[in-house]
Amino acid sequence: MKNRLRELRAARRWSQADLADRCQVSRQAINAIETERYDPSLPLAFTIADVFGLTIEEIFHPDRTGGAASG
Repeated sequence: MKNRLRELRAARRWSQADLADRCQVSRQAINAIETERYDPSLPLAFTIADVFGLTIEEIFHPDRTGGAASG
């Protein structure tokens, strides 16, 4: 899943550890989400959106480069 996490975090001058503390997850989890190696659970996505004051859709969007065509 594509996301704007790194961009949003950098705009606030937060480290990955800062964001992790705000979301109550590990820094490694934030790194994995930013590098698109891990898709957050829905509750975590809501927490991240709340931390930034945005909607989930403003932060995350599906990677549509592969997979089945929509109909």
